[in-house]
Amino acid sequence: MLRIKKLQLLRMILLVFPACTLFFSHAQAKPVQQDNVVPFLQELFEDRTKLLMDLDKKHIEDHYLLTDKRSNYAYLHEINRAEYIQEWAKHRKIKFVDVKSSIRIARLEVSGNMARVSLVQSLKLSYEYVNNHSGRHDFGIGTRHGITLRKKDNRWYVEKEWYSDPLEENPKKIEKSDLLFTPHKGLLKPVKIVHKYNRARAVDYANKYAGITWGAGNGQRYNQKYLDYNSKGGDCTNFSSQVIGDMEEGGGLPMRSGWRYSYGSGGSQTWVQTDAFKNFLIRSGYGRMIGQGSFSDIVQSVNNLQQQPEKPQLLPGDLIAYVLKGDVDHFSVVVGFDQNGYPLVNSHTADRFKVPFDLGWDKNTKYLLIHIQD
Repeated sequence: MLRIKKLQLLRMILLVFPACTLFFSHAQAKPVQQDNVVPFLQELFEDRTKLLMDLDKKHIEDHYLLTDKRSNYAYLHEINRAEYIQEWAKHRKIKFVDVKSSIRIARLEVSGNMARVSLVQSLKLSYEYVNNHSGRHDFGIGTRHGITLRKKDNRWYVEKEWYSDPLEENPKKIEKSDLLFTPHKGLLKPVKIVHKYNRARAVDYANKYAGITWGAGNGQRYNQKYLDYNSKGGDCTNFSSQVIGDMEEGGGLPMRSGWRYSYGSGGSQTWVQTDAFKNFLIRSGYGRMIGQGSFSDIVQSVNNLQQQPEKPQLLPGDLIAYVLKGDVDHFSVVVGFDQNGYPLVNSHTADRFKVPFDLGWDKNTKYLLIHIQD
């Protein structure tokens, strides 16, 4: 499962939003006096999308109490994520051309001049390449938010907020690279069938159960026959295991060597824990490492493999592991490529749908490309 990067984050969740998990579990809360909270939230998230496009801080300034420490922290967080995504786009030679947001409120409680809200946001972002490869690519990110609002002078402000943000990175630490992917040639016929891996069905599963993000199927819900590990540290590895191993809808790889899921009680350590899952894939023969290193290393590996069709390629249905300080921190599923050959991934925690694989990471991240043997 995804490791939480900062222990303080968990402490903040428990102190600030002790009932956050319960909020998301009970979307059908009793009706309350909303007191114009919903229109405020809709405006808040719409103005955040404008900030992502043009970095104009004026879009969101009026929604925060900038002299309050906690409110100002939440405000600066939004500025940082907007700067990060625009800086990432500049280094990858793309430009964002559209952003759309929708929110779904799970629970809302208003008491006097305070309001507590749990909601999910589905964000759709669209980009084009600056100098070549016409056409636009759309992708989605889904996040779960716990927000406390305060009313002052008869209007609402964000007092504090928590969410697991996939764009919470330092914009100054993005790996700079002049390398570009070459357009992908499509699925290549496997040289040798080693396992009965249904690659196409695995990708369909990853798209159907990508969660609360724009673009996902199943009513933006996870597969209910599996436990949701978000409240236990992250669901990314549990999701990747489902994609390759679900016998009814996924890739159909048989459970073995401790990698298994017991319906009703949950997954084994190898099923849900990042490093254990990575080790199992390689040692079992289910997976094969075909590239590793920095962003630039990955570009070179993917491009070089395309020139050697006799070797395993990075294909939809393969996996990418994200390594921080020597440990695997996250897993995602390759589901396709954009018009320039950029690998696109789905994952849980936070929920992603056809997102460029390195968006949300920085130069300290190393990547492992794991080809699942067909």
